[in-house]
Amino acid sequence: MQLDALSLMTVAMVNLVTISLTLPPIMGRSLTPAARAAQRALLLLTGGWAALVASEYLVSSYVLSVLSMAGLSASLVMLHRALSGWLGPRPGALALRVLAIAMPLGYAFSFAHYPLRVGWSNFLLAAMLVLLARATLVARRHAGRHWRLLLLGCFAIMAVLTAARGVLGAFFTAAYPTFLSPNPVNIAAAVAVNMAVVLGTVALLVAWRDEADDRLRAMANTDSLTGLPNRRGFMERAEALFANAQRYRQPLAVLMLDLDHFKQINDSYGHDRGDDALRLFAQMLRETRRTGDLAGRLGGEEFCVVLPSSQRDTASGFDQRLRARLQQRSEEELGFGLSYSAGVAAMTDGDATLAGLLARSDAALYEAKHGGRGRLLMGDSGSGHTVV
Repeated sequence: MQLDALSLMTVAMVNLVTISLTLPPIMGRSLTPAARAAQRALLLLTGGWAALVASEYLVSSYVLSVLSMAGLSASLVMLHRALSGWLGPRPGALALRVLAIAMPLGYAFSFAHYPLRVGWSNFLLAAMLVLLARATLVARRHAGRHWRLLLLGCFAIMAVLTAARGVLGAFFTAAYPTFLSPNPVNIAAAVAVNMAVVLGTVALLVAWRDEADDRLRAMANTDSLTGLPNRRGFMERAEALFANAQRYRQPLAVLMLDLDHFKQINDSYGHDRGDDALRLFAQMLRETRRTGDLAGRLGGEEFCVVLPSSQRDTASGFDQRLRARLQQRSEEELGFGLSYSAGVAAMTDGDATLAGLLARSDAALYEAKHGGRGRLLMGDSGSGHTVV
């Protein structure tokens, strides 16, 4: 069967149109910025290819040709933005934007000089594809390996074939007199485009699914009212911090905190104000903790904080800072004072499990609440004594 470049390009355009029309209803409206950037990339790629095919059918239309180059360049920028959203900040973002602007501008100004415009456009497109391939290599966030490798392969193959097109058009015009020449490199590039469209779409869908799974996992581990880890999410991370402290023989302290007279707040001011109080307390915990400290809502008005590399003095200092901030902010934002009781336990050589450490801090909290509230007690072998 005879293959020609224009037929292969037309098939690629039809595939892109089909994918661009079917993906939005499949993915729905609730999209992250990364998923939305991926959708826009496919739309721009579809527009670029449609303009390119139309320009060939319309005898090398200048306007359509320039628009096709602009669409292709913009689609690569959007793909890079999607990768940044899924994988964390990617290198080469500024360079890619500069190339995306320079490529269609140079193509437009050199349109009358075939070797220059073909070499310019293909070399710059190849450079952008190399930057995209590089962006798939390292994931700073949790991300699947297989879809990144699939995208890497697509970008790398297209970069090589696009650069080869640039070499032929710029330096061997006789072998590559037009974009539709039946040159083996040209045919191979057109076939690769069709493969890249299908495989690249599969990779993007897998990336979107992985992101959706991560979001569901985060929602399952996060308290919807305060934004802090819930009991499940907190315990998973706290176990890891406890194991790390044991492994490296580092100190660790645990604070159990419970808002004082919370039922009275709900009864006197309403449940909405009670929710406001919980949100404010969670915000104060976030503002008071250090990088690496873990705070979570265990349920109701009970919270817990894990302080790695911390002794009793560190926990006491945390408690004092938190109380000072809470006293000031609660009066300002809630219109009434907010206080809490707390129990703290520092890890010892006898603590074999996190559960034992939590039990000691919880016992100290119990004594603090029944001993007058608004205080911090230290848990020591199941008994508590006043620290503050």
